[in-house]
Amino acid sequence: MTDQEMLDAVNKIMKEEVAPALASHGGGATVSKVEDGVVYVELEGGCKGCPGARMTMKNGIEGLLKERIPEVKEVVDDTDHLSA
Repeated sequence: MTDQEMLDAVNKIMKEEVAPALASHGGGATVSKVEDGVVYVELEGGCKGCPGARMTMKNGIEGLLKERIPEVKEVVDDTDHLSA
């Protein structure tokens, strides 16, 4: 699977499954890039700077993406939490 194919698959899951869950908490997330199986995600809104952001990223988003797309190696938090 190429990075572009993975990006397309990840964006579909993010839009259909992750976005509604995050929106219910006043937040959101955008995939900034995919490189060699590593997905970089930037949290937005209520998720940016949230104390639970790490758990959301690793247990929620990363777990879901790895389950649906076995080629996903890791999800990296690409958010600037200090500017929240």
